[in-house]
Amino acid sequence: MERELMLTGIGGQGVQLAAQILARAATLEDRHVLLFGVYGGAMRGGNTDSTLVVADAPIEAPPIVSSTWSALAMHHEFWEPVRAKLRPGGVVLVNSTLFEGEVDGSTHRVIEVPATQLAADLGSPLTASMVMIGAYAGATGLVGLNSLVEAMKQSVPPYRQQHVQNNAKALETGFERAPRGAAPAWNGGDSQGGTA
Repeated sequence: MERELMLTGIGGQGVQLAAQILARAATLEDRHVLLFGVYGGAMRGGNTDSTLVVADAPIEAPPIVSSTWSALAMHHEFWEPVRAKLRPGGVVLVNSTLFEGEVDGSTHRVIEVPATQLAADLGSPLTASMVMIGAYAGATGLVGLNSLVEAMKQSVPPYRQQHVQNNAKALETGFERAPRGAAPAWNGGDSQGGTA
């Protein structure tokens, strides 16, 4: 079984780091993973997208997908190309603090997460992407919270270690905020999953 996730946002929102953390968390849970990131020339404000494919067996196709099971939208600016690839019944997590417009709830399972506001409430406005992937893990069970936190610790470079504690709190906040198991990724999966 394979699950695809496309993440989109604008540069500076942490989309690439969030995708890397999800990918690493899946590998910690012995899943097979392919990750492909794309971002515009501008460091901030340009488009940033990432595609993640997670499976319970070796993945044969490249991580450039024609359709996706799920999407995570940090911002509306570059949402349209991702929306076009979302399969009917797909799962969409939307950063409702910033996202303008609507996602069709009649054809998709839409979960609104005020990630930017929750991150600001934690005193760490730059952790919105951590809130979002925490919520994604809680809603889908693609990976467990413990794996997500460990993957984040492994992904943050040495010169940014001062952010680990705030990132962990943001992941936990998103996970707790999510409607648990609203869109299960795995049959019979446990959304708590992961290593202790």
